[in-house]
Amino acid sequence: MMLLIDAGNTRIKFGWVERQSGRRETAALTLDHAALDRFPRWLAQLPAPPVAALGVNVAGASICAAIESCLALHACPIAWVTSGSEALGVRNRYQSPDQLGADRWVSMLALAQRAQDARAGQTTGREPESALMLASFGTATTIDTLSPHLSFEGGLILPGPELMRISLAQATANLPQARGETTAYPTDTHGAIATGIAAAQAGAVLRQWLIGLEHYGRAPRIYSAGGGWPIVQQETLALLAAAQTRLGLPITAIEWLAAPVLDGLARLACEQ
Repeated sequence: MMLLIDAGNTRIKFGWVERQSGRRETAALTLDHAALDRFPRWLAQLPAPPVAALGVNVAGASICAAIESCLALHACPIAWVTSGSEALGVRNRYQSPDQLGADRWVSMLALAQRAQDARAGQTTGREPESALMLASFGTATTIDTLSPHLSFEGGLILPGPELMRISLAQATANLPQARGETTAYPTDTHGAIATGIAAAQAGAVLRQWLIGLEHYGRAPRIYSAGGGWPIVQQETLALLAAAQTRLGLPITAIEWLAAPVLDGLARLACEQ
């Protein structure tokens, strides 16, 4: 059994995979940084002792050291994944591939697996292939595109929904940390802030979708992830549906991915 670790800016997700069978955890363990002391208890309850760990870390050196110290007590070595120019048939088009966040890169490997599974499942004909987009709403929001030929094209980084909310409250004299509802024309401050945040996030998703539609001649398939998705889900779906209707395209769902980084790590672990 190999552990899978996604150390993010705010939270850490833990999973596992059996390399021979591909069997995975039923639900990942998600901990805030301050709750990392709960990790050893979860580790002790695993079906089998892990022989090694594979992870990505964008949380900094102190979190990295804390995880490594805990794993050392269980004689479990860890390898930290970094971004490269190519892996598992996916090409990285970043100008300096090593500057791409490892979490974003590994998530693209997970998306590529979905594209490859879809191709393998086609039984009649061959529909034109679509680009894939992953909109991940965490501390930062990232919106990345994988081409039909499994090339990571690049993407956006912007403050996540909660970070937008906090920054408005901290950097202004009179604005609260709003918890309002999104409306077409907000008539109170909480609603204005909540709607502005959702509109900014949804607008960024729609921008990338429209660029993908024009560039590839076919609408990208969109996936979502991250704890901020419920904050912007309604606005994003409504904006996308309005654009699809105006363009005469079918209304398509945005598929939720619970742990794309862990999915990508599992793929790396099983195919190394």
